[in-house]
Amino acid sequence: MKPLQVGLLGIGTVGSGTFAVLQRNREEIRRRAGRAIEIRCVADLDVARARALVGETVPVLADARAVIADPEVDVVVELIGGYGIARTLVLEAIAAGKHVVTANKALLAVHGTEIFAAARERGVVVAFEAAVAGGIPIIKALREGLTANRIEWIAGIINGTTNFILSEMRSKGLDFDVVLKEAQRLGYAEADPTFDIEGVDAAHKATIMSAIAFGIPVQFERAHVEGITQLQAVDIRYAEQLGYRIKLLGIARRREAGIELRVHPTLVPATRLIASVEGAMNAVVVQGDAVGTTLYYGKGAGSEPTASAVIADLVDLARLGTADPAHRVPHLAFQPGELAATPILPIDEVFTAFYLRLRVADQAGVLAQVTALLAAQGISIDALLQRESAEGENQTDVIILTHDTVEGRMREAIARMQDLPTVLAPIVSLRKEELA
Repeated sequence: MKPLQVGLLGIGTVGSGTFAVLQRNREEIRRRAGRAIEIRCVADLDVARARALVGETVPVLADARAVIADPEVDVVVELIGGYGIARTLVLEAIAAGKHVVTANKALLAVHGTEIFAAARERGVVVAFEAAVAGGIPIIKALREGLTANRIEWIAGIINGTTNFILSEMRSKGLDFDVVLKEAQRLGYAEADPTFDIEGVDAAHKATIMSAIAFGIPVQFERAHVEGITQLQAVDIRYAEQLGYRIKLLGIARRREAGIELRVHPTLVPATRLIASVEGAMNAVVVQGDAVGTTLYYGKGAGSEPTASAVIADLVDLARLGTADPAHRVPHLAFQPGELAATPILPIDEVFTAFYLRLRVADQAGVLAQVTALLAAQGISIDALLQRESAEGENQTDVIILTHDTVEGRMREAIARMQDLPTVLAPIVSLRKEELA
């Protein structure tokens, strides 16, 4: 059978890994795919650097549109990134009748509805396994392996930079700013790490997973997003003493009134496997009604791990042949006409438990006042810890873990507690998930 001809747009970290793995494992890949997969041409603005990577056997072009226009190219692999030119080129490739493989989670989280509709109209496939969790095959698991299940919830460590920072803060007792500089020095964090540390990257990925899990359109603009920049080492230490670890989680949960879609630092019981995921690794937990709890773990970024996912998509496309487009696996798992208009819940309606840290005057009656205000909002206490404050004499830190409650009630309780004259500093609140 004629080899599948691939046009590669961008040959940076993931592109070079894709080229290298395809070259190294070409025979193994051919045996799996039923036909060879070949890079026909590469487009990159830095032609000299690209040519040094691919050698003289593959044409290197400065113009991505020349790759799209090549009639011999069957699949366009977009590895440019971002919302701008990448969106334009993907839509042009679809219009030209090319299948598309992309690792661009930002593009799909924001413009996925438009892109998938264009692909359906043209009868081509947009494949994106590499867009979420790098080398972990979580998209295929959600879209195909768990298709018999009603997915109840997903919780994932889906950003390696933040997980590395939190792991270092926990193990070394250092503050965020110190660890961020070290992460940048080691290459785990970009010079501008905003998308990672503010939770935006994780929210892009959580948005895509929620759409596949629950059969809803991608709705990044409705996700609640918090990063780790305000997290303090003292709270990581107190969480540890209570039997929890703090992870930046992307959470998508089905509720009767709608879908929770949120990214934020979260206390997780230390006994959960996901709590033990350290360094730059990723992990995703999926709860299905039939299968129960499943865990997917591995490298969430990097040249060859992400290339592994790109090539898995290429193998799927190589197997398609002349398959009827109406009988392909839908982009978002559910048939296009079956996507639900289930609302994404506002954060005030989220149902979760909380960690609270209050710095209070060390005097009689303070704790009674605090617990009375929580009780007035119908919030019950799960655990309580009191520790001498490092900030000065006659002060103490009161740490409270609550049972599940509606977030709006907790916000009201925090506002009232903050008004107490015995509360001496802004109250720290973090969400807690048992993941049971």
